[in-house]
Amino acid sequence: MRLLVYGTGVAAQAVIRTAVARGHDVVVADDAPRPDDLEPDALALLETLGLDVVVAPDAQTIAALVGGVDVVVPSPGVPEQHTVIAAALDAGVALRTEIDLGYEWEQQRPEGARPMLAITGTDGKTTVTTLVTAMLVASGRRAIACGNTDVPLVSALDHEVDVFVVECASFRLRWLSGFRPDVATWLNLADDHLDWHGSTEAYAAAKARIWEYQRPTDVALAAIDDPTVMKWAKRATARLVTFGPGGDYDERNGALTAPMGPFFDIDRLSRRMPHDRTNALAAAATALESGAATVDGVRTALADFRGIAHRISLVAEAGGVGYYDDSKATTPHAATTAIRGFDHVVLIAGGRNKDLDLRRLAEEPSRMRAVVAIGEAADEVSVAFRGICPVEPAGSMDEAVAVARRHARAGDVVLLSPACTSFDWYRGYAERGDDFARAVRAQLGLVASA
Repeated sequence: MRLLVYGTGVAAQAVIRTAVARGHDVVVADDAPRPDDLEPDALALLETLGLDVVVAPDAQTIAALVGGVDVVVPSPGVPEQHTVIAAALDAGVALRTEIDLGYEWEQQRPEGARPMLAITGTDGKTTVTTLVTAMLVASGRRAIACGNTDVPLVSALDHEVDVFVVECASFRLRWLSGFRPDVATWLNLADDHLDWHGSTEAYAAAKARIWEYQRPTDVALAAIDDPTVMKWAKRATARLVTFGPGGDYDERNGALTAPMGPFFDIDRLSRRMPHDRTNALAAAATALESGAATVDGVRTALADFRGIAHRISLVAEAGGVGYYDDSKATTPHAATTAIRGFDHVVLIAGGRNKDLDLRRLAEEPSRMRAVVAIGEAADEVSVAFRGICPVEPAGSMDEAVAVARRHARAGDVVLLSPACTSFDWYRGYAERGDDFARAVRAQLGLVASA
């Protein structure tokens, strides 16, 4: 098989490395203006493998590259509207993603394919993926979280594991042609990545492909209180299981409850916001319905779980004010979920918008003490809260924290929940969250300012 891998990010590098190791021919192209503009690790990999990279190809060059391969593998960052996508569709050349290739290659494993559990959704994917993995490990299984994580699925294939827990972003789902998880969980849907997909309908259709190749013996796990998710769930061929209010997995009498009965007291959760409880239900359902987890393993993981970094993570408390890092919230839906967890909020929001309607941030006006608008989308954030609460712009994270502290009162929280990506000021949401934590600790006198 001859592959054109378009892009050279983490997922693309994993595909290149694995494909070459499996004896496939690989052609590499990237939109970067020059080879020197690629990341050093990408250049090092290409040099090690003896591969050249075609940079900044025009439409004619892309068409020629596509015409000479069997499969086009676009990186997650390559949008649906990209020239290479159009060229592949026009030429009838298959488009594949790294989870699709990973699934196919796993089916060729001499010892037999290992089960895969898949999780998608606008928000909560990483939390639920992490929880499911912990539940499996606590049940005595060797499990790995992969896909839309630091470990692409194709890289995870070489690990000694019993179960793959695959976090599936819409980018990876869009071009599937065979990926069939034993349990496929769709958590929720809200506007996101419209700059990539072009429309909410296209985004939802990409998410729904997580169920496309399942069989009646598999499980499609759906959020019963999300109308869009349930609309697509009714088309699934797999056995449908639901979670949420009135679902197969629900909350009853202060406990998380499964079809076989209650399995965990809600008061024992370290975090009990509405979305925390929903994530716990979804994770437990995914793990238990797979048959790979025990009830005791699920309980152990829930009791030990303390959340993930940059998702409503407490940084510090001082003067009756809590400071929370929710930098991973890159959509209005995610930010609003965080806001609803508190009575009174001084919100730090903004960054680079993904063509989303930031007015949704103002859906909880009674909770808003003030807003600090940052980054490229600062003006849009300001418009969203006009007439609702005080709004001030800030030109740096240090300034944002200082302004937020001035507005906060005892009993409030200062919440970094940007509803936007970080790529105007930072290289990623983790770097943004770390900078917020640094600024908070420095201004509270908890550490020396760096």
